[in-house]
Parts: sequence; C-alpha cells; structure tokens
Amino acid sequence: MSHAADPRAPTVAPAPDAPAPALDAPATAPAGDPAQAKARGSLGLPQATALVIGGVVGTGIFLLPATLAKYGTISILAFGLVTVGALAIAAIFGKLGARIPAAGGPYAYAREAFGEFPGFLNAWSFWITAWVGNAGIAVAWVGYVNYFLHWDSTPGKIAIALVGLWIPALINLSGVKNMGLFQVVTTVLKFVPLMFVAIVGLFFVKSGNFGEFNASGKSFLGALQVSAALVVFAYSGIEAASVAAEKVKDPERNIGRASIYGTLACAAVYMLSTVAVMGNVPHGQLVDSSAPFSDALNNMFGGSMWGGIMAAMAIVSGIGALNGWTMLCAEMPYAAAKDGMFPRQFAAVSRAGVPAFGILVAAVLTSVVVAVNYLWSEDAFETILLLATVTTVIPYLFSASAQLFWLVTRERPVSRAALAKDLVIAIVGFLFTLWMVYGAGSDAVLKSLIMLLLGIPVYIWVKASRGEYGPGAREAGRVEVEDVTIDMRK
Repeated sequence: MSHAADPRAPTVAPAPDAPAPALDAPATAPAGDPAQAKARGSLGLPQATALVIGGVVGTGIFLLPATLAKYGTISILAFGLVTVGALAIAAIFGKLGARIPAAGGPYAYAREAFGEFPGFLNAWSFWITAWVGNAGIAVAWVGYVNYFLHWDSTPGKIAIALVGLWIPALINLSGVKNMGLFQVVTTVLKFVPLMFVAIVGLFFVKSGNFGEFNASGKSFLGALQVSAALVVFAYSGIEAASVAAEKVKDPERNIGRASIYGTLACAAVYMLSTVAVMGNVPHGQLVDSSAPFSDALNNMFGGSMWGGIMAAMAIVSGIGALNGWTMLCAEMPYAAAKDGMFPRQFAAVSRAGVPAFGILVAAVLTSVVVAVNYLWSEDAFETILLLATVTTVIPYLFSASAQLFWLVTRERPVSRAALAKDLVIAIVGFLFTLWMVYGAGSDAVLKSLIMLLLGIPVYIWVKASRGEYGPGAREAGRVEVEDVTIDMRK
C-alpha cells in the first residue's frame, strides 16, 4: 500500500497560488480511452446551466403549490427564506467547484476536507437523494399525465410512473451528448410556460383565493419549518454542475456560473409562479388539486384547453428533470467508486461513455420506491419530499462545512479580500441546512438516518475488498517500510 493511497499519511498544504490537486487523478482513465474522451468536457456553460435548471425544475414545482396550500400563505414566506439559503449554497458550490473541479461535487469536497468516511457518507446520502427524489418527481409527473389519461387506479399510476422513469434511463444510456441535448430542449419547453404563468398570472390574482396565512393548525414556527422543508426539495439539483464536473468544459469557471445562473433563474420563476397559482385557484380547490398549474390557467382564461397545454408542458418538464437526475444518480457513485469509496461496478463505463450500472441500479430502486409509496402511503408526494429533504441537505451541510474549514484554516488558497464575504455565505449555508433538517420533522429524520446508517456495512465491504486492512495490508506495510529504509541508507 503506497503512501499516496493511504488516507492516514500526512499531506503537504499547497502553496498559496498553487492550483488545487485533482482528487480523481490517479483513477482517471487513460487519455486514449475513447469512452472517457467522448464524455469528458462535453457540457458547455449553456448545457451546464440547463443541467442545473433541469435538475431543479421538475414536476415537483408543478405540484408544490397544492402541497404548500394546506399550510397557508406562510409558505410564500418560507419560499423566500429557502431561496436565500439556496443561493448561499449555490455560491458555496461555485467557490468549491473552482478550488476542486473534480467529479462528485459534495462528495469530493467532504472527502478532501474531512477524509474518506465523511466523503463516503456524502456520496451515499446524495445517492439516496437522487433516486428517492426521482420517485417524488415521478409521482408528481403522474398527476399531469392523468390530466389526459385518468388512470386513477393504483396499478395505473404505478405503470405511468415506470414509463416516466425508464425513458430517461434509456436516454442516459445512449450517451452524454444525447442526454445534454435532450436536457436543453426540455428545459426550454418547460421554462417558457412557467414564466408565462409567473408573469401573466399575476394580472389575474384575486386576494380572496389565497386563504389563511397559517392554515395548518400548527404554530407559526412549526408551519414555517415544515413548508420550508418541503420547498427545499424544489431547489434540490443546484449542485448538478458540481457533481458532473468531469463532463463540464472549463469547470473552474463554469461550475460556479452555472450554479448561480441556474439557481437565480429558478428562484425568480418559483416565487412568482407560486404566488400566481395561489392567487388564481381558490384555496379549497388548490389543496385537493393534482394539477394546480393547469387549474390556474383554466381559471385565468376559462375552459380546459389552456390547462391541457400546461399539463403537456409539465409532462415534458418531468421527463427533463428525470433525465438530469438519472445522470446524477450515476455520477456521484461513479466518482466515489473511482476513489474506491463505492463498489467498483459503479465505476464501469459503457461504450457510450456513461456509468451504465449506476443508471440501471438507480432506475430499479426508484421504481421500487414509487410502487411502495403508492401501495402504502396516504400522501406519496409529501412523504418522499420530506425524506429527500434530509438526505439532500446533508451533502449541503458538509459542503458548507468544507468551505468553512478551508476559509478558517487556510488549508486551501483563500482570497483575503473576499474572506469576510465568503465566511458569511458559508455560515448562512451551514445554518440553513441545520434548519432544514430540523424542519423536516422527526419521522423524516429518523427514516433518513436509518437509510444513511445502512451505508456503513457497504463502506466496510468496500474497504475490505480493497485489502487495506488485515494481515495482507500489514504485510504490505512492512514491505513498504523496508523499502523506505533502504532508500534512506542509499
């Protein structure tokens, strides 16, 4: 076992102006590998920004106003607070992405700052978020497909959801360029109608439709916390460009720009469209709606044609979001597997240049989550959202912590002029993630904790399979010490 691979070996801090080392350099495929060459650096700033927007704007936002309506217009205040936190996290990803432009995003940052095991836990948590979150997107997608099909039975809903999950999986398996092109097209198609509702819908708002400020029966703080936790899921995906860093051109610059541009665009549309929908659909109708944007357009212009158009756009949006998240489901474990932190199968790359094993495993797991929640959960969408919220913010929390670590210790190059600003942003991001974990509620935190702890046996298995411990590892260590001693005598 060489010192380069030993996490316990001492490291030397880089010079102030030295570039950050690439974490995945030892595991990078040879330059002549056609599969890797095909995928590497194929996403420019527009595609990277579309990946962020496409990951953030799924069908979740198309159903979220109905979910938030039960808590009242206090959820609009929660939206504003979460937006501030989301922008802080996006700014942190931009800084970290410039310092460590390595695949894996939050996983790479946690591993570099705190070591292998925290890095693994971040990769595991994000991986859970990705495929569980896809289940939430699929559940919302079913509501808009059923605007046309009316397959209201449980088997019918499960069948629609499975179609929505496996079409993006097949697109991802065909290659990164196809995925990127599909992402740009679907992002445009879904962003335009959302902007339309967000802007035009404001002219049709009626104050009587909003309902009570706090309609939940909870305390002010309780209603604010839960609705904020639900909103966090709508912003999950702001890390998309950092996770896919290897596939982004000029990652040192474009990861930060794509993260900020994508988050700002989504924030503007989210805030305005939520207000527009709540102001156009009476509160009692909105709470029970499975297609709130369609209902809003129908109330604005009369009839059902406009609602049908919006439902069609929501269907496109869902496929686009599932397309982007299916890629992220494979990219995080792919980066971790290259570093020996995930089972080696996740590092295998197909002829199309994609980690096919990770794509297929995530699609299967998401299909199981969708079926289980439809069969045994009263509110599948909210249950999945709160669970995914906790697993989402754990990598965010570690990323903010890594930024604080490097700012305070100067372990990484830090601009003194921007130190105070970066510290404030990192602290805001850290506190924001703690609040979101608390706001998700004890049930969601307990389930998420159990799923997180289930990763520990996987970590043990992976470490054992690498032969780092036990008699073989000790023997390798003795041989290495002898070699070093001989070299020193020379």
